Amino acid sequence: MKTARLINIFIVVFVDLLGFSLILPLLPYYAEKFGATPAVIGLLTASYAAASLVGAPLMGRLSDRFGRRLILLLSVAGTFVGFLLLAFAEPIGHSLAGLAASTAINIFVLGILFLSRSVDGLTGGNITVAQAYISDITDEKNRAKGLGLIGAAFGLGFIIGPAVGGLLSKFGYSVPALAAAGLSFLNLISIFFFLPESLTEERRQVMHTQKRPPFTLKALGVALNRPKVGPLLHVRFLFALAFSMFQSIFSLYAAYKLHLSSQSTGYVLAYVGVLSVVVQGVGVGLVTKRFKENAIIITSMWLMVFGLAGWAITPNLPVLLVVMLPLSLGGGMLNTVINSAISKSVTRAEIGGTLGISTSLESVSRVIAPSAGGFLLQNLGAWAPGVVSAALMLWAIVFAYRRIIRAGTPDVIPIVELNNG
Repeated sequence: MKTARLINIFIVVFVDLLGFSLILPLLPYYAEKFGATPAVIGLLTASYAAASLVGAPLMGRLSDRFGRRLILLLSVAGTFVGFLLLAFAEPIGHSLAGLAASTAINIFVLGILFLSRSVDGLTGGNITVAQAYISDITDEKNRAKGLGLIGAAFGLGFIIGPAVGGLLSKFGYSVPALAAAGLSFLNLISIFFFLPESLTEERRQVMHTQKRPPFTLKALGVALNRPKVGPLLHVRFLFALAFSMFQSIFSLYAAYKLHLSSQSTGYVLAYVGVLSVVVQGVGVGLVTKRFKENAIIITSMWLMVFGLAGWAITPNLPVLLVVMLPLSLGGGMLNTVINSAISKSVTRAEIGGTLGISTSLESVSRVIAPSAGGFLLQNLGAWAPGVVSAALMLWAIVFAYRRIIRAGTPDVIPIVELNNG
């Protein structure tokens, strides 16, 4: 394992996530300023994911062909442009609307907000390519630990970003977006000067000549039906759908049930970031040395069930902070280890594309979750998203156990060989 390169890619992911987390808890308030309803805010959140659905697998495949470094540069450049559009949405909207009524001006501004998130999502293969980069420079023994650094970068970003974004919002919601754009620009410089390519020219040529599943809409169905990686992707999708419902409506949940301000919501997300750093930066490496990946994945899913069910019935902020413990532990472990298992279930030539498909499934969940979670919260109550998310994780557990019974052989799927765990 090449420690220096792991540190470099960790810094790249951390700075990228820091910029993203600066605007994450503020985006609903920003859109609401221009008349956006909760339904429109849900669609705005989903627009990034919908664009990533196309962009993530494309970026993964392109990185297999042209190298990780070049595609990371392209991806971060798109993020930079997206944040600039977000920062200047109001003046651009006013300029396009001219002397139109205030309602029309709001529509133009919201349109720019949608465009900004779509541009960022379409080029947003940062994490996919970073995962492929780590897979290039690690072996199967320490890959889970290496991928855990991405989780730690997520955690550190969410410790600092939401709190800083909340403070900067005092000067206007465009200020955190400008700060995020500045971070993306620094990331471009960092990648250009300090991040070496992980794929040699010879390796790229070999990967180019190897036969891989075609990059079409049918490729997703093909991947889901493959005997080893397919069940992994099914579980990955159910987990992403449950966790995305929690993430995507948390700000609305905090405002409606707990009556938290945007700054308080940012502090809660920072607390979640601390837990993520501990779990994914330290815990994953320790746990994967002692337990098999299949056992870790199943245990993590049960922790998710308990955490999401607790979220559904939490009465106040102190209880919520306690509930976050199993939720962060289970989510952090599962997200890291399942990506490690996916990367081991395909050939090296397919790693980038397959991780891209995994990310695209997560993007599907992020398209569905905001609108579904908002509908459940508005029509059934604040408890409903947690109950439905817990039910999705129970479904994932049942699915995993059923595949063992149905397969009857040890080579069907690595993560559910629980008889050997």
